[in-house]
Amino acid sequence: MPDREIYMGVLRIGIAGLGTVGGGLLKLAYGQGPLASTVKVTGVSARTKGRTREVDISDIAWFDDPVALANSPDIDVFVELMGGSEGSAKAAVEAALTAGKHVVTANKALLAEHGAALAALAAKHGAEIRYEAAVAGGIPVIKALREGLAANHITAVSGVLNGTCNYILTEMDLTGRSFGEVLADAQRLGYAEADPTLDVSGADAGHKLAILSAIAFGGAPNFAALRLEGIQAIEPIDLESAKFLGRRVKLLAKAARVGDSVVQSVRPTLLAQEHPIARVNGPLNAVVIDADPVGRLSLVGAGAGAGPTASAVAGDLIDLSHEDSRPVFSGPGQANQLTAAMGGLLVASKFYVRLRVPDRAGTIAKITDTLAKHLVSIESFLQKPPEDASRVPIVLTTQPMAEQDLLDALGELSRLDVLVEAPVLMPLED
Repeated sequence: MPDREIYMGVLRIGIAGLGTVGGGLLKLAYGQGPLASTVKVTGVSARTKGRTREVDISDIAWFDDPVALANSPDIDVFVELMGGSEGSAKAAVEAALTAGKHVVTANKALLAEHGAALAALAAKHGAEIRYEAAVAGGIPVIKALREGLAANHITAVSGVLNGTCNYILTEMDLTGRSFGEVLADAQRLGYAEADPTLDVSGADAGHKLAILSAIAFGGAPNFAALRLEGIQAIEPIDLESAKFLGRRVKLLAKAARVGDSVVQSVRPTLLAQEHPIARVNGPLNAVVIDADPVGRLSLVGAGAGAGPTASAVAGDLIDLSHEDSRPVFSGPGQANQLTAAMGGLLVASKFYVRLRVPDRAGTIAKITDTLAKHLVSIESFLQKPPEDASRVPIVLTTQPMAEQDLLDALGELSRLDVLVEAPVLMPLED
């Protein structure tokens, strides 16, 4: 292990959370790379002190309470890697900022739900908050938006921001297996948590999107304004139908300018196979930024893991060592803040709809008549073979239309008792 001599200008850091990312950061701090000459770890905190770790921490000050570590006079930067929007993580970050200490964090939930308050606290006490690791792991998308694209007019930011969901959809697409079967495999392989709700519900991707949207369009993260839909209802029939249509299903996180507002949503979407995100498979993440004058940028890489995420944390620490300073959510939209529109309904999009209806005469006529009544123009209509005597799958796509009109039509179909289960609705994007 390298000598731990502290050099002039070296940052003293305290790390709260020594799991996958914290362990990866320790390896970088005591390795041969640039971080080793930039920081000295002077305090750590984690759930279990005696656990065996790759890096010996026996001569680093141990804190049972991360808040005490945040207040320690022996640290300059508090590195929060515990996770969670409340509890110890929030209290410790607030304590560090109040003490005028810089914070580096990978905690997307904390920033998405409390970003405005934390930014105000940092400004009041002259502290910095850095969070490259909070979105898309090793992909430097925060720096791209805040710095590289600072002179651009952003029109949309979209991406695959959750590797667990992308792995599940990729495997379902390749093997034809059900969501539940592939999820079980993902849990065995470590791609999904024992409780995968945060991932498969879209909430994890929503936290990340709220942060990206704040930088791209100004203001602070507004997670409450996001429309969230997960992938639990997606079935092999949807992936097969998408292929037939020349498309692929992805859990798309997207924030886009619509007039004077920004519409934010996380929802399964049928992407054209030529779309850069459609080709991103497995646990990878991808971000596409549409901007003027630079055009379209696509960033792809590992969205999680010890190496990629610790790399992002280390980059923030090296920036701080150079006394680089900027507002927490500054970016292209800083001078022209947009209001987040609630609800996230699309006003002009093609849609994919999957219905299951009873196998009886007159059902198709009722469906087409009701859709026509609500001005739903059908682009394609496919009746699949009956699954049993009471269930016939129907897949259709629409011409561009307002989502609310389609929802009204589907609501009337439900009241007419021609659906045997709730319909599945996904936008199409080219």
